[in-house]
Amino acid sequence: EYPFLRRVSGFSSSLRTSSAETFIPTSVGLANGLHRPHQKPAILRKISAAQQLSASEVVTHLGQTVVLASGTLSVLLHCEAVGNPKPTISWAKNGEEVKYNDRLLLQPDDSLQILAPVEADVGFYACNASNALGSDSVSIAVTLAGKPLIKASRATVINTESPAVTVDIGSMLKTIQKANVSINCQVAGVPEAKVTWFKNKVKLSSTHHLHDGLLLIANVSLSDQGLYSCKATNLHGEVTESSQLLVLEPPRPLPYLDDLTAVLSSAGPSTYSVLTSPSGTKLTVSPGSSALIGCAVDGHPTPNITWLYSGEPLSMQHQLLAAGRILQILNVSDFTDGEFSCLAQNEAGSLTQVMSLAIQEYQWSADKLTACSASCGHRGLQLPQLRCLLDGAEVNASYCADTPQPPLQPVACNRRDCPSRWMVTSWSPCTRSCGGGIQTRRVTCQRLTAKGSSVPVSNEACALVSKRPVDTQNCNRQPCVEWAASSWGQCNGPCIGPRLAVQHRQVFCQTKDGTSVSSDQCSSLPRPLSTQNCWTDVCGVHWRVSLWTVCTATCGNYGFQSRRVDCVHIRTNKPVMEHHCSWRPRPANWQRCNITPCENGTLLRGEEWGEWCRSRKEGRVVSQKRSTGPC
Repeated sequence: EYPFLRRVSGFSSSLRTSSAETFIPTSVGLANGLHRPHQKPAILRKISAAQQLSASEVVTHLGQTVVLASGTLSVLLHCEAVGNPKPTISWAKNGEEVKYNDRLLLQPDDSLQILAPVEADVGFYACNASNALGSDSVSIAVTLAGKPLIKASRATVINTESPAVTVDIGSMLKTIQKANVSINCQVAGVPEAKVTWFKNKVKLSSTHHLHDGLLLIANVSLSDQGLYSCKATNLHGEVTESSQLLVLEPPRPLPYLDDLTAVLSSAGPSTYSVLTSPSGTKLTVSPGSSALIGCAVDGHPTPNITWLYSGEPLSMQHQLLAAGRILQILNVSDFTDGEFSCLAQNEAGSLTQVMSLAIQEYQWSADKLTACSASCGHRGLQLPQLRCLLDGAEVNASYCADTPQPPLQPVACNRRDCPSRWMVTSWSPCTRSCGGGIQTRRVTCQRLTAKGSSVPVSNEACALVSKRPVDTQNCNRQPCVEWAASSWGQCNGPCIGPRLAVQHRQVFCQTKDGTSVSSDQCSSLPRPLSTQNCWTDVCGVHWRVSLWTVCTATCGNYGFQSRRVDCVHIRTNKPVMEHHCSWRPRPANWQRCNITPCENGTLLRGEEWGEWCRSRKEGRVVSQKRSTGPC
């Protein structure tokens, strides 16, 4: 189709298979594709025998390798695609969209032309054809003569559904277990390069499904995780690209959670525990208690846990334990009845497990009645017993303090005629308080009806039921006793204060005829004193004071007067040593007097006159005063 291809110095093209030149589509036959009304895109590959050409202007089809030389002036990468609707063509280099400029040109027939190619233009160029039904992509390598070139990708591919997945080397692949994984290592080089595969730097044997640069890992499991490397080698050198394979396991429920058992063992006795589950579990708790809710899940990588309450993020007080796998509710009363859920997520998927919380309510119950207060007659009543219940079990009544009490109505019971029985009155007072007396009561046979009336019946009717009670009995048979006391003894003791000396006597219990008995028999009677304070002769003293003397001044600040103070005996009125009166405060023997301002002409005495004279000499005298002499 391009007869002007010719040998030109500076260019070589490495081709493969037969010498005949032909075009075939990748997905469908050409003839069939052209006549179908609707067809996915299919890019035509160029197949040619291996040969070397040279040209300053190179035109080539996809599926080949172009080796640049110093004399290459232009490279035209031709891309033909069939499909209905007509496919849209786009170009990418090393996985990134080509940015067209004055050297990289998109021709009207969707060919890509590289003018004055340089080393920076080396790489894998992919032609992408797409329409509404699908897409197709074929690449061509543009390289320099020398060490090989590997088509590498820097994409991250996550496969969570497909049973098979194919990626280019250099990609990060995360896939579910049991998928078939293909890693493509497309190599270009002159001379042709040899491809070797490694896992975690260990060479893979031929038993791994290796074919034309493609590594197949069938039915992958966690043991297949690792770093897979493709090394391309020729005479000029070697190059290596690697892909990381991570095997994903979506979150799955576990039947137990060891962390929950450990945390529960250190929690208080009022702490409940429960595991969430995909189908939902239920936990019924008492108000004010705490709860541990576990999210037992596994997966690879380890799932992230998010806790929700009634579908919303938690806002009430809580704590997350064991890396978020345990939700601790400190006080369940902060929440109402609702649904807690844990959302476990990783790159392989998500799992939601739920738990319904039901908070028991304290409530009053009056379903139990007391025993009937009477076996017959008209007064039998049963009273409802008010109990505070939690889930049917009785608890302390204080828990129901905030709950209104139900009305309590007594229930009549045993309302029927009573059998005949003896009726007795109260005992009469005893005829004597001691020494033996008699008391009596009235005994009759009666029958109490259901209406409350008492009907007298014959004594024989009651005698058939029980023995007649006695109507007379002895009382106060204890002997008559009284307290007796001896005469007071001598008054003894020091005189420290008034009447602090003491004297004693004996007090004992005896009968009326003078027989001594135990003091316990007089315990009901007031007991006389056995000790009392007394007054001795040495304590009969007091302070005696004389009259005050005449004041030394009639006014001013210096008048005083005195008196005589003596300790004397009360009976003899003779002075004694003062220490005998020391238990009483000693009266003052002097005091100031006439402390009033002096008027003009007032007579001054003693020190007052001297002070007035000094004031006169200093010119401070403002009034005339009299004195007994000159200054």
